[in-house]
Amino acid sequence: MAQPSLTPEIKQARVLIQDAQKVCVLTGAGISTDSGIPDFRGPNGVWTKDPEAEKMSTLSHYMSEPDVRRRSWQMKLEQADAQRQPNAGHRALVELERQQKLLALVTQNVDGLHHDAGSDPERIVEIHGTLREVVCMECDERADMERALRRVRAGEEDPACRSCGGILKSATISFGQGLVERDMVRAESAAQECDLMLAIGTTLGVYPIAGIVPIAHTRGTPVLIVNAEPTEMDALAHLRLTGSISEVLPLILNQN
Repeated sequence: MAQPSLTPEIKQARVLIQDAQKVCVLTGAGISTDSGIPDFRGPNGVWTKDPEAEKMSTLSHYMSEPDVRRRSWQMKLEQADAQRQPNAGHRALVELERQQKLLALVTQNVDGLHHDAGSDPERIVEIHGTLREVVCMECDERADMERALRRVRAGEEDPACRSCGGILKSATISFGQGLVERDMVRAESAAQECDLMLAIGTTLGVYPIAGIVPIAHTRGTPVLIVNAEPTEMDALAHLRLTGSISEVLPLILNQN
């Protein structure tokens, strides 16, 4: 597939990156679609094609309906077996870090691909949690996700906590759960301190995390949006780029 040419917009984005010293990055599901992970609300999104799937991400349904939990564990097993890999978009953000320009990498994604790509865990803020761990909803004990998945492979449809018998759930933030306050503070602090806000692969419609973009904009910080579809904050953008994120990001960040 041919890469996009260096359009005037690409060149302008490069200048924004070159001039910046402290970039706050916010990523959403769109950065992972080229790794084979569908988004949720797009035309081919998981919830668009199967509205019932949203129940697996809703705490009240997950806690009260064993069938929802069983289906959730089977989906997690399929996701793990697919062995998704980071794409050029994830790796381009590692290059931004090598250039010593990355202030914080705030992600709405739970897939762990920023870690797999090599981004510094200390700079990653997983605002919606992670699929790499499970947590007991009774005793708060956490464990590696693979330990629970081995039990599912062995035939347990809805594995319970081995310490207290409570319900196990992925360490992600479901609908009906509050965000981790410390993570939200880190994200807001980065938005206040950055000299460029780079929003990638997100419709900027999920709050409260979408609110870090206007925090930066209000301070006069340029906002660069890279997304395949229009976002709810296009009006705040200094510049907006469309196209395949795994193609566009390397063009603007790997400035060789």
